Amino acid sequence: MPTLKSTTVRMFGALHSISKERNLPSVIEVTIPADGCAASLLAKELDLPLEKIDAVLVNHQIYSLDHHIEPGDRVAFVPTGTTGPARGLLGIFGAGNKELG
Repeated sequence: MPTLKSTTVRMFGALHSISKERNLPSVIEVTIPADGCAASLLAKELDLPLEKIDAVLVNHQIYSLDHHIEPGDRVAFVPTGTTGPARGLLGIFGAGNKELG
Protein backbone atom coordinates (compact mmCIF):
# COMPACT_ATOMS: atom_id res chain seq x y z
CA MET A 1 0.00 0.00 0.00
CA PRO A 2 1.47 3.42 -0.96
CA THR A 3 2.33 5.91 1.77
CA LEU A 4 0.04 8.94 1.72
CA LYS A 5 1.77 12.30 2.01
CA SER A 6 -0.04 15.18 3.59
CA THR A 7 0.05 18.53 1.88
CA THR A 8 0.33 21.71 3.92
CA VAL A 9 -1.99 24.47 2.72
CA ARG A 10 -1.75 28.05 4.00
CA MET A 11 -4.01 31.03 3.45
CA PHE A 12 -2.59 34.56 3.33
CA GLY A 13 -4.20 37.96 3.90
CA ALA A 14 -7.94 38.14 3.26
CA LEU A 15 -8.08 34.35 2.80
CA HIS A 16 -6.63 33.98 6.29
CA SER A 17 -9.39 36.28 7.56
CA ILE A 18 -12.07 34.27 5.74
CA SER A 19 -10.75 31.08 7.34
CA LYS A 20 -10.82 32.66 10.79
CA GLU A 21 -14.39 33.95 10.26
CA ARG A 22 -15.43 30.38 9.45
CA ASN A 23 -13.62 29.07 12.55
CA LEU A 24 -11.20 27.19 10.32
CA PRO A 25 -7.43 27.08 10.70
CA SER A 26 -5.36 29.21 8.33
CA VAL A 27 -2.91 26.30 7.97
CA ILE A 28 -4.43 22.96 6.99
CA GLU A 29 -2.99 19.51 6.35
CA VAL A 30 -4.86 17.79 3.50
CA THR A 31 -4.41 14.62 1.49
CA ILE A 32 -4.09 15.17 -2.25
CA PRO A 33 -5.04 12.32 -4.64
CA ALA A 34 -2.06 10.22 -5.76
CA ASP A 35 -2.31 11.66 -9.29
CA GLY A 36 -2.57 15.23 -7.95
CA CYS A 37 -5.16 17.91 -8.69
CA ALA A 38 -5.47 21.46 -9.95
CA ALA A 39 -5.02 24.23 -7.37
CA SER A 40 -8.48 25.52 -8.30
CA LEU A 41 -10.03 22.16 -7.36
CA LEU A 42 -8.25 22.19 -4.01
CA ALA A 43 -9.46 25.76 -3.38
CA LYS A 44 -13.04 24.70 -4.17
CA GLU A 45 -12.76 21.70 -1.83
CA LEU A 46 -11.56 24.05 0.92
CA ASP A 47 -14.54 26.34 0.14
CA LEU A 48 -12.29 29.26 -0.73
CA PRO A 49 -13.78 31.95 -3.01
CA LEU A 50 -11.90 31.62 -6.32
CA GLU A 51 -12.60 35.26 -7.17
CA LYS A 52 -10.55 36.26 -4.12
CA ILE A 53 -7.48 34.21 -5.09
CA ASP A 54 -4.84 35.89 -7.24
CA ALA A 55 -2.32 33.05 -7.37
CA VAL A 56 -1.05 29.94 -5.65
CA LEU A 57 2.42 29.51 -4.20
CA VAL A 58 3.61 25.90 -4.62
CA ASN A 59 6.99 24.87 -3.24
CA HIS A 60 8.16 28.52 -3.23
CA GLN A 61 7.10 29.19 -6.86
CA ILE A 62 4.11 31.28 -7.91
CA TYR A 63 1.50 29.88 -10.33
CA SER A 64 -2.04 30.44 -11.55
CA LEU A 65 -4.89 28.31 -10.20
CA ASP A 66 -4.66 25.81 -13.04
CA HIS A 67 -1.30 24.59 -11.69
CA HIS A 68 -1.18 20.87 -10.87
CA ILE A 69 -0.53 20.13 -7.19
CA GLU A 70 1.15 16.87 -6.18
CA PRO A 71 0.95 15.05 -2.84
CA GLY A 72 3.51 16.49 -0.43
CA ASP A 73 3.64 19.92 -2.09
CA ARG A 74 3.66 23.01 0.12
CA VAL A 75 0.78 25.24 -0.99
CA ALA A 76 -0.31 28.77 -0.11
CA PHE A 77 -3.20 30.67 -1.64
CA VAL A 78 -2.45 34.34 -2.27
CA PRO A 79 -5.46 36.69 -2.18
CA THR A 80 -6.37 39.39 -4.65
CA GLY A 81 -5.47 42.84 -3.42
CA THR A 82 -1.94 41.90 -2.42
CA THR A 83 0.02 45.16 -2.34
CA GLY A 84 2.65 46.19 -4.89
CA PRO A 85 5.83 45.43 -2.90
CA ALA A 86 4.53 42.02 -1.83
CA ARG A 87 3.42 41.29 -5.41
CA GLY A 88 6.94 42.01 -6.59
CA LEU A 89 8.56 39.88 -3.89
CA LEU A 90 6.24 36.97 -4.63
CA GLY A 91 6.57 37.39 -8.38
CA ILE A 92 2.86 38.03 -8.96
CA PHE A 93 2.39 40.34 -11.92
CA GLY A 94 -1.13 39.24 -12.88
CA ALA A 95 -3.34 36.21 -12.70
CA GLY A 96 -4.12 34.21 -15.80
CA ASN A 97 -4.53 30.71 -17.07
CA LYS A 98 -0.84 29.94 -17.38
CA GLU A 99 2.03 29.57 -14.98
CA LEU A 100 3.17 32.89 -13.60
CA GLY A 101 6.66 31.91 -12.49
